[in-house]
Amino acid sequence: MKHDLDFAGKKVWITGASSGIGRALAKEIADRGALLAITARNRQALEELREEILSGRSPYVGEQQHEAVLCLPFDVTDRQANQTAVTDIRNLWGGLDIAFFNAGTAEYIDINHFDAGIFERTIKTNFLSMVYGIEAVLPLLRGRSGVQLGGMSSTVSFGGIPRAEAYGASKAAIRNMLQALRVHLVHQGIQVFTVCPGFVRTPLTDKNDFPMPLRIEADEAARIIADGIAKRKQEISFPKTFSILYKLIASLPSTVYTRLLLNTVRKA
Repeated sequence: MKHDLDFAGKKVWITGASSGIGRALAKEIADRGALLAITARNRQALEELREEILSGRSPYVGEQQHEAVLCLPFDVTDRQANQTAVTDIRNLWGGLDIAFFNAGTAEYIDINHFDAGIFERTIKTNFLSMVYGIEAVLPLLRGRSGVQLGGMSSTVSFGGIPRAEAYGASKAAIRNMLQALRVHLVHQGIQVFTVCPGFVRTPLTDKNDFPMPLRIEADEAARIIADGIAKRKQEISFPKTFSILYKLIASLPSTVYTRLLLNTVRKA
């Protein structure tokens, strides 16, 4: 029988940590005793998060006095910068237990002004940045016991919806890649997990101009993700009701699915 993971002393790298789910997850995991490496482009936001995490506790954790929170600000779409960040982690910590690639963006398609640039930007930020991060971090994960590698996908990865063509394509690519890596890496002792949230209140979703049913707060999302990692789940989907309904609708015959989605377009 497997026991839940104890985060105490675990070395965790989170990208997209300056706001939204990434920020909330960094705080949640830090509260559970983990050592953190946090990444985003916004250095000031990372430093503020670091100070918030360290407030009221010692800046060092564990017998070897490792630094509890490492700020690694860089652009995740820069392939070489990912390599440099992992080198920094290796030099400062010597290893890593969990890497979670969370950085992302969302732009929506105006079908009357179809813009390939939106696809380029979205896929580079959401998908390719994760590929670069995985390329950099795999050598650091190999040979360690109980390590995990995960990425942020979305429930939209299960079925495309109008206006989210670029976003959905990037998230479907992520889910497909992680599903394959889960099998490919199992014999190397690396567990791969995928996070597929529905609507979560973040600065990104606050910009949306459409209904977001069953939207939850970032703090709740962070607790669900942390619990899922602790239980070593392969897929962490939430909110539960929204996820089940979305997957059910996406599994309908193509003609039925198209008809349902066509109705939403006509009402828009």
